[in-house]
Amino acid sequence: MKTMKAIERRENILRILSERQQPVSGISLAKELNVSRQVIVQDIALLRAAGNDILSMNQGYLIQSGQRISRVFKVIHGDHQVEEELGLIVDLGGYIKDVFVYHKAYGLLRADMDIRSRLDIEKFMEKIATGKSNLLMGVTSGYHYHTVFADNVHLLDIIQEKLQQKGFLASLQDHEPVEF
Repeated sequence: MKTMKAIERRENILRILSERQQPVSGISLAKELNVSRQVIVQDIALLRAAGNDILSMNQGYLIQSGQRISRVFKVIHGDHQVEEELGLIVDLGGYIKDVFVYHKAYGLLRADMDIRSRLDIEKFMEKIATGKSNLLMGVTSGYHYHTVFADNVHLLDIIQEKLQQKGFLASLQDHEPVEF
């Protein structure tokens, strides 16, 4: 699928930049990923828009040491599994920036979460339990997305694998946008 190639390419760009201590030129990335330099420039712009702190230097692109990278996960589960899903992510070193849904009529609906720990999850669950508000995923039959940050691509891969093992990961549908 063409869109998955774009997502995988951007993940590869983040992996390459996070593994190297020196700036990597756009031409070098383009050759390594078998695309044009212009595609790399566009991918870098999309990665920055997703919250990745990528520096542009004369010598190329650089992610500063210690910077976190992100990935969007589309997930589905019941209301009773929210705490389990969030706990899985933070226990593996992930930071949950937000939750969002893609509604066919309303489009993209997003809310900040800022969940970094089990304590943050506990506070969130208390607000849901004691308030008159429902979970955002309720408007899309349980389907929702999280932007998750981690220290490296390897941790994001582990989080993705564990979400898959639990049956939480969901596939993108044709009507959903690929770029969030």
